[in-house]
Amino acid sequence: MMTTVTALRLLPDDIHNRELLGYVRPAGWTNPQPAGRYNLVVIGAGTAGLVSAVGAAGLGARVALVERHLLGGDCLNYGCVPSKALIRAARAAANARNRGAFGVRSAGASTVDFPRVMERMRALRASIAPNDSAARLAGLGIDVFMGQARFVSGDAVEVNGAVLRFSRAVVATGARAAALQIPGLSSVDYLTNESVFSLTTLPRRLVVIGAGPVGCELAQAFARFGAEVTLVSDSARIMPREDPDAAAIVQAALERDGVTIVLGAKVTSIAPAFGGEKLVRFERDGHEGAAVGDALLVAVGRAPNVEGLDLQAAGIAVDQNGVSVTDQLRTSNRRVFAAGDVASRFKFTHAADAMARLVIQNALFFGRKKASALVIPWATYTDPEVAHVGLTAGDVRERPDVRTLTVPFHDVDRAILDSATEGFGRVHADMKGRIVGATIVAPHAGEMIGEMSLAMTAGLSLGTLARTIHPYPTQSEAWKKIGDQWNRGRLTPRVRSIFGVLMRWRR
Repeated sequence: MMTTVTALRLLPDDIHNRELLGYVRPAGWTNPQPAGRYNLVVIGAGTAGLVSAVGAAGLGARVALVERHLLGGDCLNYGCVPSKALIRAARAAANARNRGAFGVRSAGASTVDFPRVMERMRALRASIAPNDSAARLAGLGIDVFMGQARFVSGDAVEVNGAVLRFSRAVVATGARAAALQIPGLSSVDYLTNESVFSLTTLPRRLVVIGAGPVGCELAQAFARFGAEVTLVSDSARIMPREDPDAAAIVQAALERDGVTIVLGAKVTSIAPAFGGEKLVRFERDGHEGAAVGDALLVAVGRAPNVEGLDLQAAGIAVDQNGVSVTDQLRTSNRRVFAAGDVASRFKFTHAADAMARLVIQNALFFGRKKASALVIPWATYTDPEVAHVGLTAGDVRERPDVRTLTVPFHDVDRAILDSATEGFGRVHADMKGRIVGATIVAPHAGEMIGEMSLAMTAGLSLGTLARTIHPYPTQSEAWKKIGDQWNRGRLTPRVRSIFGVLMRWRR
């Protein structure tokens, strides 16, 4: 049975979104005739699904890939790609306003053309889309099916009436914005990470609920574009997963950009107000408060996409994280694996990529690779950025076997020259100097955390870090300074006295 897929429409319906759809949901796409039995059926075409399908096909496997919405998943369409395009434009706006601090003058005032900002984002997103396109995947030998997949047995799924039988399958359906159970929320139009990128007009006032990475990134970006932004969270501080002093630096940066931050506030109700505005009522320290906005953005985490899959028909169990998996990412059905946001607490594109590579080894080659062995960093792309890998300061607080070393950026020459001295680099190491965790707060922290991820993956020590030559002046010199700190700490009074005797003997 061959089925022609119904076309979708993205807003705004412009040339860029039509180009995007031409790649990731082509109009008139016809699902192929199913093969006999696939080596691998992949459900979901986000990062985990695409890496699984392309990797397996490249190794000679017969692969089917099923996607019910847009190829590329959240990362391309609603996540990393559009958000980082917006953040870059917001940084340009902030740099233009702050140019006087660098002695740079301009005859005219800088203004933000928000419709042009959003058009640039849509154009860039469409330019990246060919990497995830149906045509490219089919050219790699993958059978691409558009539609809702559901399990009909332990070794078969059905898509639009067609049955795909498999030796192995991967559930990679990702996650979506989590819904809040707040009285009145359903009575107003509100934005999520999916719908916010359809805006063409800058809200005059924006209320953001949630102070995690998405909430903080977009709150700062919209404030830099010129919106009056109020960030409301029930947590005691923003970015609660990060070290408190790292989060405090970002909070100060957001407030400098004009974001009003309300912490420890429980949202009690949401209601429509005059002129289409949204009234957000909250309670904090026993007192009631309210915030009003033309737009409301809900950014309170992610919920796994498990609905409609009929997982029970294949004997696949679910838990609070989504699909329940072993350390080898195998589900309760020995034929089926799961990867990415639907099965992990690490809901990052790069984590989904790494898990998919592990699944290929374990599903197709009887591998025993463990997800717990993966070294997974993360970064929040505020300005400054915060990046982290491994243990946090909270994790090691009661660990006498771990030493923590911190270098503030006011001690790093490049940071001084860039007027970016408010951050720091921090490394946690065991008694042998092996790196077990790191945090960095800097304008390009996401680019710098990779060195620590590599060190942890390879089991390198702070001594190796000290011996590594870094270009001068760069912010990554912070890592070398931490290595030097470690070496100086090893110079005990006894060792120092021995060196003193040696130096006197060599005179």
